[in-house]
Amino acid sequence: MSLDPENTLILETTKGKVVIQLRPDLAPGHVERMKTLARKGFYDGIAFHRVIDGFMAQTGCPNGTGTGGSDLPDLQAEFNAEPHVRGICSMARTSAPHSANSQFFICFDDARFLDRQYTVWGKVVEGMENVDQIKRGEPVQNPDRIVSMRVMADV
Repeated sequence: MSLDPENTLILETTKGKVVIQLRPDLAPGHVERMKTLARKGFYDGIAFHRVIDGFMAQTGCPNGTGTGGSDLPDLQAEFNAEPHVRGICSMARTSAPHSANSQFFICFDDARFLDRQYTVWGKVVEGMENVDQIKRGEPVQNPDRIVSMRVMADV
């Protein structure tokens, strides 16, 4: 599979490399936000603060608690029909549909109950075994982190 460097994220995590194929066809606004924040270095050093076995690993909160976002405005929801299955990357939000900002999660397993209620914007295409190793917890004690997140075109 050939990846489009402009629509691929490279995450270096404390457990190893994770490559995410972005899906601008599904969620152009969310993909643009992920690339903007990655290019600003926003995600560098951010913790996986909420990690639930058999469900997902959540990250993207600058406070490390699930309470924060970037200084950019919240996104309009781009809910789509892409199923929440293993490896899917989707935006976290509050109970308000248009509250996604910087926090996202990677599904460990099928989470189809989230379908059409959370915005899917990408999929792990390499390194899912590293995602599987991320330390579990709510909150996680001494959590794993994103060391760096880059757009492949910039690397």
